[in-house]
Amino acid sequence: MHLRVTFVAAARSSSLLAERFEDDRPLDQAGWDEVQRAAPELVPLAAAELRYCSPTPRSRATGDALGYAPLAQPALRDCDMGRWRGFTLGEAMAREPSAVDAWLADPRSAPHGGESLTSFISRVGGWLDTRPADDGSRIVAVAEPSVVRAALVYALKAQPSTYWNIDVRPLSTITLTGINGRWNLRLEGVPQHA
Repeated sequence: MHLRVTFVAAARSSSLLAERFEDDRPLDQAGWDEVQRAAPELVPLAAAELRYCSPTPRSRATGDALGYAPLAQPALRDCDMGRWRGFTLGEAMAREPSAVDAWLADPRSAPHGGESLTSFISRVGGWLDTRPADDGSRIVAVAEPSVVRAALVYALKAQPSTYWNIDVRPLSTITLTGINGRWNLRLEGVPQHA
């Protein structure tokens, strides 16, 4: 049985420039407003047999606000950023410019003392590959944008550096279909009326 896994990017908890590594802040007012505007399109995903979320306050709140009642999955947590946890990219660059350059250039490096990009992508991919096919074919997962990016890189078997070229906006969705190591990206358009 093939699975259909739809990732919903969590609503925002801060402006893009103020986003922090492993940000544990709850949704801000703009995030709540975005959820309300997107709800008509996203609420139907609650019909999925299995509903999950990243273990962050904003992912859980996004899923709850959409009626998913998601189960938090530790494997869907953000990348472990070690001593950079809580920093913005600009703050990390100001403190350790050569370490940030190395991290951005080599997906196997972890100069912050946390998880490398390749390890992060593998962790998220491992979660994807272990979804139970016999419990239902439709899954929804509310996750941090970084987790959605990692899932895409894994599913498409892209080079890890591709991660930096994927822009995941709050409340955007992507759907992967397949099973255990064989995933396809499914893009759905607006139906054409005759």
